[in-house]
Amino acid sequence: MSGLLHFAGLVVTTMFAAGAAAGLNWMLLRGAFWMMRPATAGRVPARRTELGYGTVRVARAYSGR
Repeated sequence: MSGLLHFAGLVVTTMFAAGAAAGLNWMLLRGAFWMMRPATAGRVPARRTELGYGTVRVARAYSGR
């Protein structure tokens, strides 16, 4: 009887440890993916980004009025 109780305790402890390990692994993996995102992933550019817009600004900056 004592052997069966010890075995059941071992099974319960192993199941708890496996669940905790899976949860910690999921949390760390999610954190790693969050840190690998580019810094601009959440930002929306406020200005136009096409090449022509920058060319126009440079031309205006160097043109004589």
